[in-house]
Amino acid sequence: MPIRWLHKGVICTKTPKKESGDNLRVLMVSPGTRGDVAPIAGLGGRLQGLGYEVAVAANPAYAPLVVESGCEFRPLPGDLEALIRQPAPGANASFGSVLTFWGKLAEYMDDAATGTLAAAEAGADVILANSVAPYAYDIAEAMGIPAIGAHLQPTEPSAAYPPVLMNSARSLGAWGNKIIGERAAAGPAPYDRPSARLRKELGLGRQSRAAGERRRRKAHATILHGISPSVLPRPADWHAGLVMAGYWWPAVRADWQPPTDLVAFLADGPPPVFVGFGSSAHIDPTFILEATRRAGVRAVVQGADGALGDDAIGIGGVPHEWLFPQMAAVVHHAGAGTTAAGFRAGVPAIGVPVYTDQPLWAARIASLGAGPQPMPYKKLTPERLGDAITQAVSMPSYAHRAAEVAAAIAAEDGTAPVLEALEDLPSK
Repeated sequence: MPIRWLHKGVICTKTPKKESGDNLRVLMVSPGTRGDVAPIAGLGGRLQGLGYEVAVAANPAYAPLVVESGCEFRPLPGDLEALIRQPAPGANASFGSVLTFWGKLAEYMDDAATGTLAAAEAGADVILANSVAPYAYDIAEAMGIPAIGAHLQPTEPSAAYPPVLMNSARSLGAWGNKIIGERAAAGPAPYDRPSARLRKELGLGRQSRAAGERRRRKAHATILHGISPSVLPRPADWHAGLVMAGYWWPAVRADWQPPTDLVAFLADGPPPVFVGFGSSAHIDPTFILEATRRAGVRAVVQGADGALGDDAIGIGGVPHEWLFPQMAAVVHHAGAGTTAAGFRAGVPAIGVPVYTDQPLWAARIASLGAGPQPMPYKKLTPERLGDAITQAVSMPSYAHRAAEVAAAIAAEDGTAPVLEALEDLPSK
């Protein structure tokens, strides 16, 4: 796989392969929530085990996650999870609150850009940056090192899907998806000013974030996607540098043990239904229990605490790879990582998307036949959720298709394309 990147306007491409690792210092930049950091840290841990020196830059809340994955932690100031958490279903944000949110998000991205520069100055031979860290390319350019995209979302404009920034999975048609996707990519973003500021501070020529992305697209610069091609087939109109690598799984702690009360609950009846919305939103457990009791199922509710009656239990953070295979179905916000975990477990899923790329993944669940149609978060009611749960657990076709997708994913190796990209970089 030819690896390409831009350095001072020159297209750089691969040189002869090196031995795996060879002490290459890899900096992985992941401003975002746990769902953004966990797959990157898991990938970093596997690279670390193959001889690479891996550091992950993320918010301080995820330092334990990074260290437990075997990687060095480098801090990016802020807490995006607290910033993006949504109000209760049906609540509409005011115009003033939207403006306040965008102002705070811009501040967060500015701090993340400053933190990324500090993380790179601590030592890096290559930067792997997620989709909301375009300033990493400016930093890499100033340092004279390559930067490679490491995305969990398909942000490239394509006829195959609507732009993820639209907060909708409704197709605009092949032409509409592509054109609107290109316009959305060129539009304003909260990381535009940080990119411009860093370029000025680092003595680089003026270049907008959108112009930099166009140049990299024209050069077929490499972007690795931690997405299963069994879930989202590689679009035919992607350029050669865009790689659908396969999922990057979070690391598993060897010493982790499940809570004893959860183990006892799971053993005390038929498989329950998981309901959780990650960092996207928090719903009162009584709302959820009204839905699960309407469906006549037992429930595991993330974000609650302890017993919630004879038919439900609240949990905190429990590894999805352990929990989900024991469920009758999973209800979630359709974040990229949680959706991947549901597919991996081979159980039916109900997507309740909140924003950005979540409608796309919720739509993929339904398109693949692994669960009912998505239920937008703002339209969620206990009655609608209960009916969807009933549908998910009572139709054998959902479980059958979910198992088929899980088998296809199990045959993929998301790490191999990343190794190929790193091995094709110039020797130090």
